[in-house]
Amino acid sequence: MVAVRGKWAAGIPPRNFTWVIRDQLAISERPGGFSRNHRPVRRQEEIIWLRVQGFTRVVSILPSPHNLHAYDDQELPWSHIPFAGGTDARAFLRALYRAIDGWIGKGDRLLLHEEELGDRLMGVAAGYLLWSRRLPGGPEAIMVLEQITRRQMGPAGRELVALAGPLKPQLPPKGS
Repeated sequence: MVAVRGKWAAGIPPRNFTWVIRDQLAISERPGGFSRNHRPVRRQEEIIWLRVQGFTRVVSILPSPHNLHAYDDQELPWSHIPFAGGTDARAFLRALYRAIDGWIGKGDRLLLHEEELGDRLMGVAAGYLLWSRRLPGGPEAIMVLEQITRRQMGPAGRELVALAGPLKPQLPPKGS
């Protein structure tokens, strides 16, 4: 772990950082930026900020394992659950949502990221709100994500929310 002093000791928040569930689940673009804009110094500052803010796990859904070593360097646990083209979206969402539920249930504070904050990440996050029964329906989940991110969700994100609905865990029968 690299020691940082002065005003940078607290780091900087990742771009487009947004809480989905306050103090439990947040989303953002990949720490350090995406593609050609990626900068290792910024990545380090953003990971420092995550640690200082009490995040206990970073969850990457990038198709590739780019820069996951940086979390190790800063002693921040991470998980990689890739969402690549051609992936069975239902199986991916089911596995991701169960993992997120388990981590949140243990008290973890999570950052979920993809390359950038776009339709897919918004759809995955909105789908989790629906899947976990925090919101009653897809339209509500979409509206909440659009409001908190101040972005409109496009067809790719809306499709993920639609896929998440039928994956909701079954509630036990009343009286059991």
